Amino acid sequence: MPAALLFSAVLLLLLAPAVWPSPVTLPLERAFPTNHGVELSQLKAWDSVRHRRLLQQTTTTYVVDFPVRGTFDPSQVGLYYTKVRLGSPPREFHVQIDTGSDVLWVSCGSCNGCPETSGLQIQLNYFDPGSSSTSSLISCLDQRCRSGEESSDTSCSTQSNQCTYTFQYGDGSGTSGYYVSDLMHFASIFEGSVTANSSTPIVFGCSNLQTGELTKSDRAIDGIFGFGQQEMSVISQLSSQGIAPRVFSHCLKGDNSGGGILVLGDIVEPNIIYSPLVPSQPHYNLNLQSISVNGQPLPIDPTVFATSSNRGTIIDSGTTLAYLAEEAYNPFVNAIVAAVPPSVRTVLSKGSPCFLISSSVSDTFPQVSLNFAGGASLVLRPQDYLIQQNPIVDGAVWCIGFQKIPGEGITILGDLVLKDKIFIYDLAHQRIGWTNYDCSLSVNVTASTGGGRSEFVNAGELSGSTSLQDGPHKLIHIGVMAFFLYLLVL
Repeated sequence: MPAALLFSAVLLLLLAPAVWPSPVTLPLERAFPTNHGVELSQLKAWDSVRHRRLLQQTTTTYVVDFPVRGTFDPSQVGLYYTKVRLGSPPREFHVQIDTGSDVLWVSCGSCNGCPETSGLQIQLNYFDPGSSSTSSLISCLDQRCRSGEESSDTSCSTQSNQCTYTFQYGDGSGTSGYYVSDLMHFASIFEGSVTANSSTPIVFGCSNLQTGELTKSDRAIDGIFGFGQQEMSVISQLSSQGIAPRVFSHCLKGDNSGGGILVLGDIVEPNIIYSPLVPSQPHYNLNLQSISVNGQPLPIDPTVFATSSNRGTIIDSGTTLAYLAEEAYNPFVNAIVAAVPPSVRTVLSKGSPCFLISSSVSDTFPQVSLNFAGGASLVLRPQDYLIQQNPIVDGAVWCIGFQKIPGEGITILGDLVLKDKIFIYDLAHQRIGWTNYDCSLSVNVTASTGGGRSEFVNAGELSGSTSLQDGPHKLIHIGVMAFFLYLLVL
């Protein structure tokens, strides 16, 4: 039979209604006879098993990809940001990648203090809930508002019955607004090369007031994308819906071009080393145990790094530099100064030690190791703790990028340290992993933290790869055609 006729016959068989020679009678029996009493808890247990089975059959977890722009260099951008699309029709917003906070928020109309232009050469946008056909406000009675109220940032206005928030950041800036629910559109990858633009409802913040650094135009963006692990974070929301895994990864390029990779998924790389997260903390706290310079541990009391209300070590992509408590900062700087050759001239610039060098920075400065619990060491090149200043004749000026926090303080590892490395935030197993990597290269990512199939992801290549309208239909057409081709082969 010719292939075309075979295809037509198969299609007719699939589409035609089933014809039975006679009515079919199937006996129905009660699982629980009416003459026997059954405990309510037993019925609920049976239903629970069935619901879990249904979820296992219908839920597909994707790798979700976000584009990355920006650099760590304070003289250029001093932050990394990505793009999100919200609402119906979708609007695009540039938001800072921030692992030090939990909530995604964007500037909204009638905002007080929101900048109107940006020195980053990006178009600033304002979200308008009234212009989105899928938007709805979060009321005080909404369970999602009650989840947010577990933190001190979320509150409820009894007059307007609106769920509101107020965030204060470490640099003194702040924002406040109200929560809305609307569609987030994102690029995802599943089953190898098949890509789709997907969407799902999420809760995010609508900012109507900004203060401090957020009001300035030089580095203005549309909002902040919090990647924390609390319930209101996007990673937690997508994970609870079964859309994305409870793990995300980034690789931030450290050169002048910036950019990098940001995925909801687990980057597969053989050299990843892990350290456990300190439990029951609002941030990504790790147990830093010691600092070594050229392999020699520094004379720092380990209690300086112990996690408490005013101490500890935090991984924070929303911080540009890195910060050490005074008891750790002074031994650290002294060891760096002692390790450089005598020919290197040392000067102070705005309170930070700087060095005038005429040779390679890698050959001049020592290697530094941050030693964490679990035997995991984060090895820093000189470029990971120094910042290059404006060049001079016959040389270069490099300054210590770590800053001192007077008295007791929290150690914060920002983009200066995080760049040029893969970082994996494995929330499912409560650990963070890392390894050195060229972030201009592609990576393999899996949606399962326990291994399994991995997807090939280039830096931001999924963004905008398929139109929002055609994405789901293209997936269906591909699946149907693949099925028919399979039948033709048989």
